[in-house]
Amino acid sequence: MTTNSTRRWLALGALAVAMLTIGLDMTVLTVALPTLAVDLNANSGALQWFSTAYTLALAAVMVPAGALGDRYGRKKLLLGALVLFGAASLACAFAASAGQLIAARVVLGVAAAIMMPLSMAVLPVLFPDSGERAKAMNIWITSTALGLPLGPILGGWLIDNFWWGSVFLINVPMVVIGAAAVAALVPESRNPQQRPLDLPGTALSILGMLGVTYGFIRLGDEGWGNGLGWAALLGGAAIVAVFIAWQRRATSPLVDLDLFRSPGFRWGAVFTVIITFGMFGLFFTVPQYYQAVLGVDALGSGLRLLPMIGGLLIGSRLGDPLRPKLGPALMVAAGLAVLALGLGLGALTEPGTSYWFIAVWIALTGAGMGLALPVGMAVAMDDLEVARAGVGSALLQAMRQAAGTIAVALLGTVLATVYRDELGALNVDPVGDSVNAGVAVAKSTGNAAMLEQVQSAFGSGMSAMLWVCAAFCAVAVPLALRVLPRRAAAASESVEAIPAALVGGDGPESTHVG
Repeated sequence: MTTNSTRRWLALGALAVAMLTIGLDMTVLTVALPTLAVDLNANSGALQWFSTAYTLALAAVMVPAGALGDRYGRKKLLLGALVLFGAASLACAFAASAGQLIAARVVLGVAAAIMMPLSMAVLPVLFPDSGERAKAMNIWITSTALGLPLGPILGGWLIDNFWWGSVFLINVPMVVIGAAAVAALVPESRNPQQRPLDLPGTALSILGMLGVTYGFIRLGDEGWGNGLGWAALLGGAAIVAVFIAWQRRATSPLVDLDLFRSPGFRWGAVFTVIITFGMFGLFFTVPQYYQAVLGVDALGSGLRLLPMIGGLLIGSRLGDPLRPKLGPALMVAAGLAVLALGLGLGALTEPGTSYWFIAVWIALTGAGMGLALPVGMAVAMDDLEVARAGVGSALLQAMRQAAGTIAVALLGTVLATVYRDELGALNVDPVGDSVNAGVAVAKSTGNAAMLEQVQSAFGSGMSAMLWVCAAFCAVAVPLALRVLPRRAAAASESVEAIPAALVGGDGPESTHVG
């Protein structure tokens, strides 16, 4: 292996460490919430904002961050975001009040919103060959996905042995390693066409994504009759419509809507969103099932997600050699089919189901994601010119983030509706609020019949929700076979034109990619 090739893969390792940190931070907080409620005297609203603040900042800043990286240099902004992420993690760890923690979580979300698209945007620069780029995309996505189930495992262990701030301190050494490696190994790249910043577009993008994201979060938490949730959602949607209209007439638009004219980017984005929707079905229900029905703690819940990690690793490893032979259409279709099968089996889960059956279907779900998601994202990125990699990857990540938020709201409504219907006469506060509240009431009163009915009602709601996820993935299988390319794309001319010195990381800071 050549020196330049070695540097490229080491740089990818640095990016993977950074993405693993973001994946961990998305879920590690869940195990700390009960402790935070006591130590910071946080009410239920504050606990909700600990997560919501991060999600809103992530959704709002992602698209402008990609455009800024294209303009000013992706490496510079990525390094700055890593430093900011580390500083915000320290602020979270030592927050003395709920307000301080919420503010620090906002900054953490802003840093993550810059890190996600720009770390993805440098992949076409590092790996001009489409085959290597697909492998790199696989590693990049897997590192993020691994962080999601590892968060509760690591966080549960830290809470048991240290104080709640330790769940944020784990970010710091990983960020230091990532920043040092990015500084030494990742080349600088930017769009050579230095167009003026689209300030109106930036403001409209931020406000629109804030409104839509907060609206879905609010509706998911409070129910579809919540007036504030609808006001935020409709207002955000209206601002997004104005943003799109502005982008069509702006001389230097923030987002080039012509990206969607490219079939690869358009359909790659569509299937990425569908896979994300199915993925959130698992993450939304299975931890609740483990804790409310099986009665395990957060650490035990995280450990029982390990089969999903195994499936994810197997699926992603199989994807590397199979993609050149089968092509994107068959790979994405196969991954969606496996994902649909896993979710469909999950819908058959009942309160008395053996764990081995659960382990099998969550492993299948992980394998489906590992097969399909990297290929879908690679198809989208393969159709991008390197100069537009920042804003293109930001748009792709923003769509995934929106899909996850919408999935939680919609799927949560399906689960809650069936759960309350199945409760019958028990559908009263607080039992009807959530399965965790229902289980707590049943155990505190020693009512075994109530406990059985609450757990059974949740099982019915989880089944209905997973059937919806499985149906989405199954319907997408023939669509993938129809619209995606049959063969893996060759390296595009725009990517092949990258200077060799830049690809190897030996070019000067001022070098840019066209």
